[in-house]
Amino acid sequence: MRVVLTGGGTGGHIYPALAVAREVSRQTPQAAFLYIGSKKGLEAQLVPRTEIPFQSVEISGLKRKLSLDNIKTLWKFVRAVSEAKKMLRDFRPDVVVGTGGYVCGPVVYAASRLGIPTLIHEQNVVPGLTNKFLSQSATRVAVSFAESLAYFPKGKTVFTGNPRATEVMHGNAQAGRSFLGVDFGKRIVLIFGGSRGARAINEAVLAVVTQLGQYADTHFVYVTGDVHFENISKQLAAKGKLPENLSVLPFVHNMPDVLAATHILVGRAGASTLAEVTALGVPSILIPSPYVTNNHQEKNARGLERAGAARVIVEKELTGERLLGEVESLLQSRERWAQMKESALSLGMPQAATEIVRTLQEVSGKK
Repeated sequence: MRVVLTGGGTGGHIYPALAVAREVSRQTPQAAFLYIGSKKGLEAQLVPRTEIPFQSVEISGLKRKLSLDNIKTLWKFVRAVSEAKKMLRDFRPDVVVGTGGYVCGPVVYAASRLGIPTLIHEQNVVPGLTNKFLSQSATRVAVSFAESLAYFPKGKTVFTGNPRATEVMHGNAQAGRSFLGVDFGKRIVLIFGGSRGARAINEAVLAVVTQLGQYADTHFVYVTGDVHFENISKQLAAKGKLPENLSVLPFVHNMPDVLAATHILVGRAGASTLAEVTALGVPSILIPSPYVTNNHQEKNARGLERAGAARVIVEKELTGERLLGEVESLLQSRERWAQMKESALSLGMPQAATEIVRTLQEVSGKK
C-alpha cells in the first residue's frame, strides 16, 4: 500500500497521521509513505524525525471575516492544489489520509480531483472548517467522537476513535521510567501543556513548584514546551534549589512510553491527549485552551468530566493552589483515583488506528 499523509499546524493534527502510518506499517511492512505538510508548521520539525519522506506546499488559513488576506489565501490554495497534484502524480498513492489543519485542504482536494481515494479524520467534537469543506469530496470521514457524526454526510462517515489511542497502547512503562530516571516506587504526575506548551499552565506550576517536594512518593514531570523552556528555566533558577522529585523538560518525543508510566496527567484537552489517557486509563486534570475554534477543547473535556474520568479547570479559574489541590486530592484518595481510571478506560478506543487502517484498505482496494 502506498499512502500519502497530510495534516499540520499542531501536534493534534500531526500525531494522529503518524499513528496511522505506524499501524499501516505494522500490518504491511512493505508500505510506502509520503507526508505533505507546510514548511512553517510543526510537521516540518516532527515528520523528519521519522523515516517518512516530507514535502511541502505553501498555504494559510482563511479569516472568519472578509479581508484582503482571504484573497491571497485563495490564490495560495489554488497554487497549492497544483503543487499537490504534481506530488501525487509522482508518488502514485493508493490512498490519501488527511488529519486536519490548513495544509490538509489543498492536498486532499487535489487527490479527490485526481480520483484518488481519500479519508479525512476529525479529532474534535466540533469539526474545523477544513474538514467540513473536504467532507463533501472525501471518500470516507472518520471521527473521534460519536457526537461528531451529525456534522458530516451520512453513509460515508464512520466512528473510529482517534488513532493515537492505538499508538499509546504500544508504550513501554519501564522505558518511560528509565528515560525519566524514576524508579517503580514513585507515582508520576505528568504536567504537559500540549505540543507548544501553555503559558497559563506554566504560570500555575511556577506558583507552587517549591511545594512539590512535600509529596515524597511522587515524581513530577513538568513539560514546558520548547518555546517556553528557556524563560521557565530562568524563573526556576531564580527560586533557588528545586525539589528533587521534579524533572523539567522542553518536550517529550517518546510520549507513549512516558504516558504508560503516568499516574495522573495535568494538561490541555486536545483530542489526541484525551484519546491517549482514555486508552490507558490515566485520570486527568484538564485545563482546556480557550484560544481554539468553537471552544472545542472544553467540549472535549466536559465529556470526560461527565463520565467521571477527569476534573476540568477552566483557564480563567486556574491558579497554582487550585491546581495543586486537585492533584493532591487524587494522590491522597486511591479509591477516587481508581474510580477515575475505570471511567477513563470505559471511554477508551484502543483499536482506533486498526479501524482506520481497515477503512483505508476498504476504500483503496488494497489489503
